[in-house]
Amino acid sequence: MPIQRQFLNVGEKPNGYTHTVTTTPGRMVFVSGAAGANPDGSMPEDFATQADNTFKSLRERLALAGADFDDVVKINYFLRNMDDLAVLREVRARYLNAENPPAASAIPAPFTGAMMLEVEAIAVVED
Repeated sequence: MPIQRQFLNVGEKPNGYTHTVTTTPGRMVFVSGAAGANPDGSMPEDFATQADNTFKSLRERLALAGADFDDVVKINYFLRNMDDLAVLREVRARYLNAENPPAASAIPAPFTGAMMLEVEAIAVVED
């Protein structure tokens, strides 16, 4: 049976995320936090590159479970600097479903070192 998803919002649809997402039936996929290191393990100095690398890493992790970004129903963003949220929104628009984006939260995080962003996701795929 195909996954049924319902995207629900209170009032006007927000930009880039959905207030509530329901699914039935399916298998849940939990993706632990991904950060934006380069393939060589170094951390880029600019936020946009870290964000792009983070979404590439998430795509790989989702694929391990037979999922992709269209299957994501909840995503959490942990940011060192909340001023980077506008750039994050630009980058995520290249990866997430713009018509039915997942429920999302942006949370300030006290990262040390060069890390500026970590993202975790929950997806639902067919059994």
